[in-house]
Amino acid sequence: MTTAPGAAPIRVLLADDQKLLRHSLAIIIDDSPDLEVVGQAEDGVQALAKARELRPDVVLMDIRMPGQDGIVTTREITVTPELAGTKVLVLTMFELDEYVHGALRAGASGFLLKDTEPDELIAAVRRTHAGESLFAPAVLTHLVEHYLATPRQHAAPRSNGLTQREVEVLTYLGRGLSNTEIADTLVISVKTVKSHVGRLLSKLSARDRAQLVISAYDLGLVVPRS
Repeated sequence: MTTAPGAAPIRVLLADDQKLLRHSLAIIIDDSPDLEVVGQAEDGVQALAKARELRPDVVLMDIRMPGQDGIVTTREITVTPELAGTKVLVLTMFELDEYVHGALRAGASGFLLKDTEPDELIAAVRRTHAGESLFAPAVLTHLVEHYLATPRQHAAPRSNGLTQREVEVLTYLGRGLSNTEIADTLVISVKTVKSHVGRLLSKLSARDRAQLVISAYDLGLVVPRS
């Protein structure tokens, strides 16, 4: 998935306290014709200020930064009305820790490990900009296992009212497939997949795609790996 000919490039803000990593990420992103690095920040306060100034489409956010960390900054970005069009994609060195959970609660759209391959990084930025939650496979697996092992204050979701097709879409969501991959698997259009996802969010009272993934496990549609 790339930007259509003539369309404006996806504008990316980099937030990380490691200058060398920011430089490397900038080279990778700017090498893609449909992506553009519009700014860099070395801490959370600077990231928030630059986000307000530049209005990027996607912020690549480190979690552990001096001063204001990435969790607080993510929360402030996601609750700022003028930044409603800005999505946060977290970069972490860890498959899962309390910081990842905090970033999820703060409204991050997805998580990638810092050792992600360049092509996967570019694809992740595009998918995040397109409105899809994105999780590195290792992060997704551990995230789901954490939620399943944590006592919930609510009953597991009921599948009553889901059509057979919605169950199929939910199953593939639980396996971490993108909208395009689901469309190819079920031989339907991406637009149709998005419609099913929208109905699933409503029927299962889910806030976002991440919660749909958890619902797929809760309903037994996907089984955690041993």
